[in-house]
Amino acid sequence: MLGLDVSKETLAVALLDPATRKPRWEAEVPNTPAAVAQLLAKVAPECPWVLEPTGRYSVAVAKQARAAGRRVLLAPPRKAKAFLASLQSRAKTDRLDARGLGLYALAADLPPYPLKSEAVERLTQLLTARRGLSLSLASLQQRIVELPHAAAVLKAAVADLRASMHALDRQLAAARRELPLAGRLQKVHGVGPVTATAVAACLTSKHFEKPEAFVAYVGLDVAVRSSGKRKGEWGLTKQGDAELRRLLYLCAQSSLRAQGSPFGAQYEREQAKGMSKTAALCAVARKLAKLCWSLAHHPAASYDPARVYSQK
Repeated sequence: MLGLDVSKETLAVALLDPATRKPRWEAEVPNTPAAVAQLLAKVAPECPWVLEPTGRYSVAVAKQARAAGRRVLLAPPRKAKAFLASLQSRAKTDRLDARGLGLYALAADLPPYPLKSEAVERLTQLLTARRGLSLSLASLQQRIVELPHAAAVLKAAVADLRASMHALDRQLAAARRELPLAGRLQKVHGVGPVTATAVAACLTSKHFEKPEAFVAYVGLDVAVRSSGKRKGEWGLTKQGDAELRRLLYLCAQSSLRAQGSPFGAQYEREQAKGMSKTAALCAVARKLAKLCWSLAHHPAASYDPARVYSQK
């Protein structure tokens, strides 16, 4: 097993013997295509590679290794961090992390490293840029009230940001045509173009065997907390993709206001059970996530509000 700790400039690598779980050799090489090619020549073809997702730096390594026919595994960051912490209590270095990732891959059944298509990667980058612009816009609008003496300058900046967002939305609309699932998701009550695009990109690039797996990925799954004085308390795990979780929650709010939406009845049922407004909205968001998975899993199916609650 080859463990790789990826950074912008370097790759810390450790080749572990699966029998002894000890390193056969360790090294630190530049994070360049030439250095990765040298690793491909040095490491046996049947040896899997494992690495954490670190944006484009790890994607480039994974693509090059996958193109060479190597099996590349994904180490989920949160779980990998916990595993590494259990091994290294006194020190943390890139080389130790590479060794720890190799041990983690030998101990756990890890999924393949997901690689996005060019269309999905383009949409993902545009969505990330839009999120950044949206946060900046909200921050500047708040400061206009707080800083009246700078209001003129801030209003000009807000106008520029809005123009940039409109331009970005046009790019998103054009790129969205390459992802038909986004158009089908947008027909669901409460789901707008941004959420439809983000969810479609996720469901297209990642394989979720069951709807519960997608729900867990966005952190909308419910876990019981029973320890010490805390008995039978329930709450969201809030693990996984926080941005998708936020978007689906906003869609749940919007779905209650949409005419002909089937989700209002569920919201009322959940509140009748004693749930808070937030918990009831999370339940609706969870249903939306499952519905989106179903539409992705059945390409020939179309959204029918009358069937949303006809089957479990």
